[in-house]
Amino acid sequence: MERETALKIIQQLANGIDPHSGEVFRADSPYQHPDTVRALFIASRALEAPPTPKQRAAGSENAPQNAGKPWSGDEDKALAAAFDAGKQIPELAVQHQRSRFAIETRLAKLGKIEPPANMRGPRAASGTAAYAVKH
Repeated sequence: MERETALKIIQQLANGIDPHSGEVFRADSPYQHPDTVRALFIASRALEAPPTPKQRAAGSENAPQNAGKPWSGDEDKALAAAFDAGKQIPELAVQHQRSRFAIETRLAKLGKIEPPANMRGPRAASGTAAYAVKH
């Protein structure tokens, strides 16, 4: 759903109107409760604001080409071989057109590195997670 469509729906709800039928909600409707109306107006203002740089960076237009696609056996072999040959994770991410996180996760699944303790948590200040190579 596009932001504009979501914004229109939320604005109609905040104004006490069913966005699908155009009917006005009854006075005892949960959409007419003052807290609900306030929450909907806050959501409306948030959607009206331009996306933050972080939100734009998370958008699909900036995602690597292979983001979310399944890994093939051949790609697994190529990743493992390149890692064993000494290629670094940022270089592998570019080569495979995937995020560094995806490369780290896949290398851990392939048994090449230990999954970082912070795999689901915040990244290190450098923007990469620390990882331990398995020997």
